Amino acid sequence: MNDRRRKRHIPYLQKPQTAGEETKTVKKPASQYEAPRFILPEGYLVKPEEMKEPERVCVCGVRFKEGGKVYYFDPGDLNVSGGDPVIVETARGLEYGIAAFGGKDVSAAEIISPLKKVLRRASAEDGERKKENDAKEKQAFRICEEMIAQHGLEMKLVEVECTFDNSKLLFYFTSESRVDFRDLVKDLASVFRTRIELRQIGIRDEAKMIGGLGVCGRPICCHSFLEDFGQVSIKMAKEQNLSLNTAKISGTCGRLMCCLRYEHETYEDEIRKTPKVDSLVRTDDGDGVVIETVPLQGLVKVQLSQNPDAAPKVYHRDDVKLIGYVKKDGKTQNKQQQ
Repeated sequence: MNDRRRKRHIPYLQKPQTAGEETKTVKKPASQYEAPRFILPEGYLVKPEEMKEPERVCVCGVRFKEGGKVYYFDPGDLNVSGGDPVIVETARGLEYGIAAFGGKDVSAAEIISPLKKVLRRASAEDGERKKENDAKEKQAFRICEEMIAQHGLEMKLVEVECTFDNSKLLFYFTSESRVDFRDLVKDLASVFRTRIELRQIGIRDEAKMIGGLGVCGRPICCHSFLEDFGQVSIKMAKEQNLSLNTAKISGTCGRLMCCLRYEHETYEDEIRKTPKVDSLVRTDDGDGVVIETVPLQGLVKVQLSQNPDAAPKVYHRDDVKLIGYVKKDGKTQNKQQQ
């Protein structure tokens, strides 16, 4: 690409001095040096004042359910505060929600344009309409359960949701297999005279909707405050020295508890600093093998080689020095031999 094309495609770049032109080097005091410039691969220079900061957008966060996900909306000229009931425009029509926070500036990369509008603060009439919709949801739940029994369908109804403008009824259910619910939809439409939609959900979503108490005695996290389900693995339980009995590390949904990942990063950082089990370490009492670790406290339990029949001693990881490892065949390997 020649210089002429470069100028046309990148007009804001400043071309460096061309060859053949005389240059003079003048030393300046440190206080008189210009601000540093960022050099591009072709040798063009961009001044710091020419670099643009990421665009910021004012948004309002709205929740439609307790513990549900926060969605971004454009507050416009409205002064909305956290906890205010609002009416917003969504893809499925008008919806009643609670503002999680008012005007907040976020990066434009965090939103999907164009943002839907916050139309207004919810009035007393809107609140009464929301109560009527809640009553309609309970009635629809009872009627749908009766129809499921009449059709003999193997499905469990979890929740019914009515849109704010009564244009649609959504029925959430769980099932171990696919269900042919076409006749059920026809019967429900003939009763409620509105659009009917059935959605099959997983057992984790079921627990989030219904709620309950965890083994800790508190309301389950997904129903209380978790917006999304994070990935949880059995490796997290191993690193935290928890029992691998699935009954003890599973939540009410039958899957691994979400709280296993809360301290996962902290455990990973502490495990990196702590000698592993079967490590050869040097202590003030002699060399030994690590047989147990407590990463969060930074403690290691060492079986000393000089007196293998004695009880193991506990040391802080800063008081021991890693010198090697014990292989599975019983042989030792010094750290320098790796």
